[in-house]
Amino acid sequence: MVNRDWMIADLHIHSRFSRACSKELNIPNLVKWARIKGLGILGTGDFTHPVWIEELKENLKNNEKGIYFYEDAKGRFPFILSGEISLIYTEKEKGRRVHLVLLVPSIETAEKINSYLDAKGRRDYDGRPIFKISLEDFTQDMMQISRAIEIIPAHIWTPWFGVLGSKGGYDSLTEAFGKQVENIHAIETGISSNPEMNWRIRDLDNKAIVSFSDSHSFWPWRLGREATIFKKTDSYFEIIEQIRKKSFIGTIETDPAYGKYHWDGHRLCSFSCSPEKTKELNNICPKCKNPLTIGVEARVVELAEKTRPEGFYPEQAKKFYSLLPLHELISFWKKSGVNSKGVWDVFNLLIKNFENEFNVLLDVPEQELAKILEASLADLIVKNREGKIKIKPGYDGVYGEVELEDIEEKNDKSGQMTLI
Repeated sequence: MVNRDWMIADLHIHSRFSRACSKELNIPNLVKWARIKGLGILGTGDFTHPVWIEELKENLKNNEKGIYFYEDAKGRFPFILSGEISLIYTEKEKGRRVHLVLLVPSIETAEKINSYLDAKGRRDYDGRPIFKISLEDFTQDMMQISRAIEIIPAHIWTPWFGVLGSKGGYDSLTEAFGKQVENIHAIETGISSNPEMNWRIRDLDNKAIVSFSDSHSFWPWRLGREATIFKKTDSYFEIIEQIRKKSFIGTIETDPAYGKYHWDGHRLCSFSCSPEKTKELNNICPKCKNPLTIGVEARVVELAEKTRPEGFYPEQAKKFYSLLPLHELISFWKKSGVNSKGVWDVFNLLIKNFENEFNVLLDVPEQELAKILEASLADLIVKNREGKIKIKPGYDGVYGEVELEDIEEKNDKSGQMTLI
């Protein structure tokens, strides 16, 4: 249920200056679609990029509490200055590749970070620049700039750039950050994991578990697909305190099977399998005979085997909601692409009647949905809310797909699938 005292936040996004991002990513578009999604605050993304930070200065006003506002005819929309850094380096003869989300309290602090980065390399070629700096050294240097900087290991389980990932990751945060691990207060789940999976890892017990989208566009099936629910505030420092004290409300997650790296597999071979099957195969793809890309579930199982069983539930666990984006549901129901006219027609009808997407996904009663939708789609939205949608797991860069076991495919007058 959406609470008026909630502030749903997506603090890990990108600008049009990051690779593989929409060229239409700008402040007005982000604000427009954040409102439609139901988000209460955004990260700016990419403050390290020299052109983007100038646009932030021109378009956003500081409230003197570390929050920056965009003003338009609909009012003020808040942002926190944020960015993502890619650290690629060799340590003890092993290559390391880790992405970090940075939250910063002011333009002045952001400019100090940018000056620091300029002494290490270039930051003008991409919104998520790469530097040859260790995690421990980088964290120490950020704390010397300002202890109000929040460093959050991004999508920590993804194979290629997660701090605990199978390709270039570590086996613990302590191993990764050394003496600076005490300055890491939170981790980001990433699309392919959820809090339940992370609860199995003792090394993460004193870290907050947050979720953000890592969105490369402003479209509502990307922006806010994962988010963190904070108590409403107009202060950057209060948001950081909620992270550090683990006093925020909870998170919004996708089903981890929806993520692009949940299971093991080979995209080029169209092959995927569970961690158990991977062991039977000795990590070798049966089609091309090359090593499989080991996904998130297998990596969590590997590190959790000596700690906690599946299903472990900590006493003070945060609430989390497992939801697929509304466009994904409508697309599945209509058997057409997420960006098709038919999907947009249904989506726009729902937003017109119920204000924003999170209201629809979390709050609107089924009987109210059924007044404007076919009963089968209203039921599908409620099944999503209740966690009753099965997902064929994603793997090796391929998103998961919806599979409902209780759907009988038959043509009715509108040509849609009917739930039975």
